[in-house]
Amino acid sequence: MGTSLRAVPTSALVNGGLELPDTTRRTFRLDGGRWETPGPDDAESLVERLVRAGVVVRDPLVAEVLRGHRPEVSERTVERRFRAVTGLTRGGVRQIERARKAAGLPAIGEPAADVVAELGYFDESQLARALRSSAGRTAGRTAGQPREGAGGAIALDLDQRLTS
Repeated sequence: MGTSLRAVPTSALVNGGLELPDTTRRTFRLDGGRWETPGPDDAESLVERLVRAGVVVRDPLVAEVLRGHRPEVSERTVERRFRAVTGLTRGGVRQIERARKAAGLPAIGEPAADVVAELGYFDESQLARALRSSAGRTAGRTAGQPREGAGGAIALDLDQRLTS
């Protein structure tokens, strides 16, 4: 979260994608350079090279905000930078993160009523709606699926990304 491609607006990637020009099985072109298409074991080294070349950048202000700090700029500046870098509003990320946590708690045996109380939902129906709607982009599950072990992985794990 807070990492982006320097030459590509994040808004172009949210709910979409990017067609890379002059792509072959072995190479692709990105931000004026030709890069070797990585294999499964080479993806991390490609990302490291992209970071060193300045193709992949991280906005320190966004990282600071996600860690709970208040930067010394206006709220409007924070929101504008946050949206430009992530493609989402801070509130949208908070909703997704809360729904991600909510989807994981029943999987470890936490009763729905406890999840409602712990994460500040009004009631179980609001929790269920959150798992279907705002989390639908990431969790994409019903309230019962985590308990059953169904529904697959949940994206946007902020805790993991902030510590990496």
